[in-house]
Amino acid sequence: MDATDSAILNILAREARISFSDLGRRIGLSTNAASARVRRLEDDGVILGYQAILADSIAGTGPNLEVFIDIRLKPEADSGVFLAWAMAAPAVRDAVHVTGPYDYILHAVVPNTRALDQLLRRLKTEGGAAQTQSRLALR
Repeated sequence: MDATDSAILNILAREARISFSDLGRRIGLSTNAASARVRRLEDDGVILGYQAILADSIAGTGPNLEVFIDIRLKPEADSGVFLAWAMAAPAVRDAVHVTGPYDYILHAVVPNTRALDQLLRRLKTEGGAAQTQSRLALR
């Protein structure tokens, strides 16, 4: 990977739908060369995919909060039941079973701190969480 690849990745991270011709123009490559570089980055596993980030209908006009929540389950909680509950929660984007003092890390997107508080309460009352620890993504 060189400086041109890094420039491509920086642009695609902000503008994943940019055309190859616009991408090439911005980094000084032809359309075909830009396309070939992107395809190589995809083939090499550097670019894993593209996604649309949709506005949450309850978010209003303000920015959403991206949060990572460490979850320690209650001793009697069933891991499979928790995982199914978590993935059905609209705010939860991903759940990862981990080693260490916590059982899961959830990646969630909520419109505001009030919604985060509600999610944390539901994790404990409905999801089977005994303890949570939250971290907000700053950028």
